[in-house]
Amino acid sequence: MMTLDIRTLSPDDLPAWLRAVATGFLRGPEVSEEELKVRREFIDLDRTQGAYDGARCVGTFRTMPQQLTVPGGAALPSCAVTNVTVSATHRRRGLLTRMMANALGAAKDRGDAFASLISAEYPIYGRYGFGPAAWTCEYEVEAVRTGLDRRYAGPPEGEGGVELIDAADVRRLAPELYERFRAQPHRQGVIDRNTLWWQQATGEWRHPEDGYVAPFHVLYRDAGGVPQGLAAYTSDDVWHDKLPHNTATVRYLFGTTTAAERALWHYLLSVDWVTTVRTGHRAPDDVLPLLLPDPRAARLRTHADFLWLRPLDVPRMLEARTYTVPGSLVLGLGDTAGLADGRYRLEAGPDGARCTRTRDDAELTLDIGELGALYLGDETATRLLALGRVTEHRAGAAATADALFRTARRPWCPDIF
Repeated sequence: MMTLDIRTLSPDDLPAWLRAVATGFLRGPEVSEEELKVRREFIDLDRTQGAYDGARCVGTFRTMPQQLTVPGGAALPSCAVTNVTVSATHRRRGLLTRMMANALGAAKDRGDAFASLISAEYPIYGRYGFGPAAWTCEYEVEAVRTGLDRRYAGPPEGEGGVELIDAADVRRLAPELYERFRAQPHRQGVIDRNTLWWQQATGEWRHPEDGYVAPFHVLYRDAGGVPQGLAAYTSDDVWHDKLPHNTATVRYLFGTTTAAERALWHYLLSVDWVTTVRTGHRAPDDVLPLLLPDPRAARLRTHADFLWLRPLDVPRMLEARTYTVPGSLVLGLGDTAGLADGRYRLEAGPDGARCTRTRDDAELTLDIGELGALYLGDETATRLLALGRVTEHRAGAAATADALFRTARRPWCPDIF
């Protein structure tokens, strides 16, 4: 058996690496020259690894820089993990473990606060220190049952309005609007969208066989004419017995105010011939159902873990987020990779936080992945205590953790990466 080699890619390695990615994600074993050309534009080879059995690429792994909003509205740098595959012929040989160790070590050296990923399968990443930090849901809304006025002509006078805009307007207006949205104190879990993201979302940047269908874009402006919300959607064209049965699928919808969200949803649920609206990825506590006179019109189709976090710089993480109540807690963190283990004292409150390494006895011990699950405010230490996944050394320590980490809204990551 030849030695399995893991290395950072050179330009000549990219074609075989892309074929391995396509194979791993069941997209077929071939990659066109045109796709190879466009992929070269945005893949950072210095952050891309391949596992090789001789000349054949049998494993892939890539990271990219990311900014992730934490409770309170600050953004921290994350090492975003993507394009992870191991060929079915080469499983259980430690390839992912080696590539992950390389990536996390490099992220720690760069000063990233944590690593992040969207987990395709639940059992894989816990052993590398990742924890499920934000969940997602998707609704299917029966438009005719919502109780909303289907003759919708926009918000009441004096409350702003909605308008259809073109792709060029989206590229001009959306980046600044989205930055305002993701900087809000309760938008923890939201990640940045760079220029390439908006180019792809509007069809300006394409790659072969991406299945892109040009969407409709709807902008909400407040009474002062300031953009406060944006949505994009596509629709099919299905009729039975001279009656429409069309489904509108939301690509994205976000608003800096509830009024913006309400107006955009009301518009989407009032489009002529649309009988069903698929919402796409939404927060697990999204306001949508309660915006409807009949919330039962919104049926929950998906509720699942989504964004996973792997802490790397514990003091930076804990000092960057906000806390609504004062409290003190000594955390004992286990990390088999040795990247963030140790004991940390957190002193936090509404005026800020300080986190330092300490020799004091731990009041609450947990693995580093459990801190990832707690950090954005989605999980509770009390529940993890009941499951035996944290250990309490001071009575009430788990309750203290819950009081400190609690957030008014659940975290949400709108994007797959």
